[in-house]
Amino acid sequence: MLRKIRIFLATLFFLGITLLLLDVTGVLHLYLGWMAKMQFLQAVLACNVVVVVGLLLLTLLFGRIYCSVICPLGVMQDCFSWIGGKVWKHRFHYTKAHNWLRYIVLALFVVLMVLGFNAVAVLIAPYAAYGRIASSLLQPVYIWVNNLLATAAAHFDSYAFYSVDVWLKSGVALIVAAVTFVLIGLLSFRWGRLWCNTICPVGSVLGLVSRFSLFKPVIDTEKCKGCGMCGKKCKAMCIDMEHHKIDASRCVACMDCLENCKSDAIKYKFVGCAKQETEECDSSRRKFVVTTAAVTAGFAVSAQEHKVDGGLAVIEDKQVPKRNQQLKPAGAKGDRNFAKHCTSCQLCVSECPNQVLRPSTGLQTLLQPEMSFERGYCRPECTRCSDVCPSGAIKPITVAEKSSISIGYAVVVKHNCLSAKGENCGNCAAKCPAGAIKMVSDPATGHTIPAVNENRCIGCGKCEYLCPVRPFSAIYVEGRTEHIQL
Repeated sequence: MLRKIRIFLATLFFLGITLLLLDVTGVLHLYLGWMAKMQFLQAVLACNVVVVVGLLLLTLLFGRIYCSVICPLGVMQDCFSWIGGKVWKHRFHYTKAHNWLRYIVLALFVVLMVLGFNAVAVLIAPYAAYGRIASSLLQPVYIWVNNLLATAAAHFDSYAFYSVDVWLKSGVALIVAAVTFVLIGLLSFRWGRLWCNTICPVGSVLGLVSRFSLFKPVIDTEKCKGCGMCGKKCKAMCIDMEHHKIDASRCVACMDCLENCKSDAIKYKFVGCAKQETEECDSSRRKFVVTTAAVTAGFAVSAQEHKVDGGLAVIEDKQVPKRNQQLKPAGAKGDRNFAKHCTSCQLCVSECPNQVLRPSTGLQTLLQPEMSFERGYCRPECTRCSDVCPSGAIKPITVAEKSSISIGYAVVVKHNCLSAKGENCGNCAAKCPAGAIKMVSDPATGHTIPAVNENRCIGCGKCEYLCPVRPFSAIYVEGRTEHIQL
């Protein structure tokens, strides 16, 4: 029964988080957004004390329930491991814990996070890794299916579905997601939870806590017949049948051993910290304290809106301008706060209804979201990214607050400007929602050209997006290192 309950809850969390990452409407966040905020690393970075303490207490009581139920990457590994079990019967066997590797990886992870190299460190963070897989590999398929349904529904005059553009947000993100998916998939297909118990930093931290868990699976030596079936099917490879012990630091509380034991020799019960393991517990407690202290230190835009002439002519795509400073969403406060908290989980990228956010390809900010305006602009009334961010990288803001935050300022490229060439344009000044662009006379030519008041510009990118000049706009937005409250 415990195993069935675990599978049921794990299925709910896995499907919920996956749908949250695939959703293009923003509706599911209202119901499932809390699942993203329950992820351990995101809660630590967001200083969500309630969630962090709750997860630590859950682990202290029942073991690594988080890894087998709440973590989507863990559940994904279980799916691959289950498939692998159909190919290799009884493929697992007990191995000693590779603690040296676990703690070296954990130490490097903490050091990189402390030094500000979050973009590199979070490549192995579980929720962020799964977020990239869902956003880059699964979402295009999800959108294609949605578009097929939209086409079919249109024949019956139904608007229950609507078409959404499928586009490559980042080739680098796609490659990283594919490599992560294949690597973890192969490891779990053959060796079960090897990734969780050797590489995953969250698994290492919770493994230290689970050593002291009050409820654990325990082997009854009097009932045990020595068949070894529990060890052969333990995907964490943590059951030592020779000494009738279970390594609680690696056990993910999947309850598989309870079902596989035909002699009913394994029970999940209250045990506390066994006396014979006092010295080990004392050592683990010190590691836990040190490590924990270090770790803790409306709807998408219609496609028709993007077709300026109704789609009757081929429109040349806009190219990304070279920005000296990349743009971060309102609520990020600036580069420092954003880099410190962002885990590159891609949830904000998936949820952005205006197709403004996409993963960065820069080494220092690898896969962290940045803004660009070739496919849309950041609407002042949209706060979707700040609503969904689970790590505190983009703080929650209201529409009124967003309209008064300057994330960048527009820069005019005079030699590209149609007005500077004597043509009647002025589109940027006419469309600026902040009134930061005015048309003024150019003394050199006598033509009217756009002039930007940087003190009023909020950096929404509407001018850049709506500029008719191709492939590079005659006006573009430079980001601010620190956002300004106007």
